[in-house]
Amino acid sequence: MKPHKPAQIHSEEITITSDSVSLDGTLAIPEGAHGIVLFAHGSGSSRLSPRNRFVAEALQAAGIGTLLFDLLSEDEALDRENVFDVDFLGHRLLDATKWLRYAMRGQEIAVGYFGASTGAAAALIAAAQDPGVSAIVSRGGRPDLAMRCLDRVKAPTLLIVGGEDDVVIPLNEKAYARLRCEKALKIVPGATHLFEEPGTLDEVVRLAIGWFKEHLAVDDPPARRAAEEPEFFSDRAEAGRRLAARLVKFGSEHPVVIAIPRGGVPVGAEVARALNAPLDVVVVRKIGAPDQPELGIGALVDGDHPESVLNQELIGQLAVSRDYLVNESEKQLKEIHRRQRLYRGGRGRPDLKGRTVIVVDDGIATGGSVRAALRGLRNSHPKRLVLAVPIAPRETLEALAPETDEIVCLSSPEPFYAVGQFYRDFHQVSDNEVTRILEAAHPAQAPAD
Repeated sequence: MKPHKPAQIHSEEITITSDSVSLDGTLAIPEGAHGIVLFAHGSGSSRLSPRNRFVAEALQAAGIGTLLFDLLSEDEALDRENVFDVDFLGHRLLDATKWLRYAMRGQEIAVGYFGASTGAAAALIAAAQDPGVSAIVSRGGRPDLAMRCLDRVKAPTLLIVGGEDDVVIPLNEKAYARLRCEKALKIVPGATHLFEEPGTLDEVVRLAIGWFKEHLAVDDPPARRAAEEPEFFSDRAEAGRRLAARLVKFGSEHPVVIAIPRGGVPVGAEVARALNAPLDVVVVRKIGAPDQPELGIGALVDGDHPESVLNQELIGQLAVSRDYLVNESEKQLKEIHRRQRLYRGGRGRPDLKGRTVIVVDDGIATGGSVRAALRGLRNSHPKRLVLAVPIAPRETLEALAPETDEIVCLSSPEPFYAVGQFYRDFHQVSDNEVTRILEAAHPAQAPAD
């Protein structure tokens, strides 16, 4: 599908001079645009990349300006060292940004970067040096090549990776953990590195437009954007302390805090400490789709009678067999039992009957795992079941409301892409970290017989 261009777009061929060479480009600005996105193409590509042009035309149709240009001259592109020299490419992107600001002098234009492959590393390197960059989107990028400067990037950054890009996914996860800016990591199911599968590049377009519209203020005036500014947390511990301040009213009810591992445990520990409450966990495991493990078709929660929550609509669409569901559930149940033994270290499960139970996680996106946890805990017959999270989309909270007696959430911003975009430090919590936190919360409790 070719994006439709609005009628009023000013487009011109331009030339950028950098290091005494001339770089060709195309600048396209829709009428009334508040932002311009510079494209940093990947290795072996150019401003004529059909995928980048597809994305650029979609951005233009959404009212966002674009600048596609060659990072290297024809002669420079023949040298493979130049093609993979991300510092040199970042330098070229900075020169192009300076050129654009000079060309647009007298106008207030927000600048964003869209990088693909090695171009994503170049975009992050350039943004680390230019605090005026408003937003970055990476498509199938190699942000790991910019690892040494990621903690200096201030621009909100969205990493988009194909679900079948097995080599690049862990590299993006590693880079994502290092970023300290507002951030999100989105995996597109069924997509390979170049997003050639039907519909996958359309998903890239949708995500990129949403990210740039939010951070380049294309549609909303600055005053409105400031009024809708979401909550941000330095790390999970800070989120837990701020969440605890909203939960003090439950302190007199002698509650039990139940955290969802792994990310919910550091948050729950702060809540339990503030309320002088016992801390325990409820282990939930996602049931992934066949050949798409990142796509959840259900969840399984621990307990005396394990509770499963299945997305029957998605199961029907994917034609998932009953045998697959049974086998995958058994596999996840074994992992649940392993984690129970590891996390509790022989301690018994607390009796929740007649107690106020506060279920804590570091945030919620779709809510599948949390729904399973709430249903499983409801079987323990608590007096009150409270869901407490720092961040979650409003529609997810509305969908979870029937599963709980009360929901406490610090912020429900829109648009919402991923929990991690609202944390400066959103590192992957390890089993060892969970075990240490739980042991610290039960220093004097003897193991159960």
